[in-house]
Amino acid sequence: MSELRWHPLRQEWVITATHRMDRTYKPPADFCPLCPTKPGAFPTEVPAEDYEIVVFQNKFPSLQPNPPTPDVTGTRLTPVEVSKGECEVVLYSPRHNGTLADEPVGHIRNLVRVWKDRYQELGARPEIEYVFIFENKGDAVGVTLHHPHGQIYAFPFVPVVQAKELEAIVTHRQKTGRCLVCDIVTEEQADGRRIVAENEHFVALIPFYARYPYEVHILAKGHMSSLADLDGTSEWDLARMLKLVMVKYDHLFGFSLPYIMTMHQAPTGGQHQGEGHLRIEFYPLHRSANRLKYLAGVESGAGNFINDSAPEDKAQELRKVGPRTIDDI
Repeated sequence: MSELRWHPLRQEWVITATHRMDRTYKPPADFCPLCPTKPGAFPTEVPAEDYEIVVFQNKFPSLQPNPPTPDVTGTRLTPVEVSKGECEVVLYSPRHNGTLADEPVGHIRNLVRVWKDRYQELGARPEIEYVFIFENKGDAVGVTLHHPHGQIYAFPFVPVVQAKELEAIVTHRQKTGRCLVCDIVTEEQADGRRIVAENEHFVALIPFYARYPYEVHILAKGHMSSLADLDGTSEWDLARMLKLVMVKYDHLFGFSLPYIMTMHQAPTGGQHQGEGHLRIEFYPLHRSANRLKYLAGVESGAGNFINDSAPEDKAQELRKVGPRTIDDI
C-alpha cells in the first residue's frame, strides 16, 4: 500500500506506505547495502568497487514515479490520492564508518553540486512541486542504516511546514516589499549574539526563535531562493560553512552529534514557485551530553516547542568550541 490520505483537521497529506515496514534495519557492516560491491562479496545497491557520491532511487519509497492505485476509497472529508513523486538516497562516501563531517571541503562542495543537480532535475518534472533534501544522522533520530547518507523527497505538493513558511514569506513581501528571511539575517547580524560563524555568502546562527538548544541555521546572506542560484564561489562557501558547523557539533560533547538536517528553498511548482530563501537547518536532539530533547505532549500534541535554554548562550558555546573558522580545521 502506498497512497496519500488527507487529514481534514490539520489540512495536510499523510503518506501511507505500508511496504516500508520491511525496509532494511541496522545490518552489520559486512552486509551494508550502501557500501561498494567488492569482488566475491554480496551485491549492494552500488555495483562498483568504489565511488565518490552516488544517488539512486530508494528501494522502499514513500513516493513513487508510477504509484499503485490506492487500496481504499476516499470520501469528501478524507480524499485519497496516488503517492506520485520520487524518493532518492544520496550516498556521501564509500566508507561505511564516518560521517559527512569527516569529508574534506572539496568533497562537500561536490555534494552541494549533486544536491543542486537533483533539485533542478527533479523540480523540472511537471508533477513535482517541492524538492526536499534532508539527512537523518544517528540512533537518536531513528536511523536504520549507519552508512553516511542523506535523502531527497520530490513531493507532488508543498509540505505543510514549507507551505506555512512560504505563506509568511509571501505575506511579508506583500506588506514590506522585502524578503522575510533577508530581514531576519539583517536583524541577527545587527544583534550578533546568536551568530556562530560567517563567510562571504553564508551565516550560521542559532536563531532567536530556536526550538532545539543547539539548532543551527545556515542562511544565504544575499538573496538566493534555491540551490539553483549558487555559483562556483558560493558553492564553496556553503561547503565550508557546512563543514565548520558539523565539526563544531562533533567537538561539543566529544562524540559525533546526531541531528536532523533539512534544506528549505523555493518550490519548483505551484502557486509560489520560485518564492523562498535558501537555508539549511540542523536539529540536534541532544540538550546535553547525556540528555535528549524529546518531542513529548506539548510539542507533539499542541505543536508548541519548549526550549529550556537561551539561544544566546548556546551560540556562545558553539562559537568557542572546536575550530573558530574553516582555516582552523
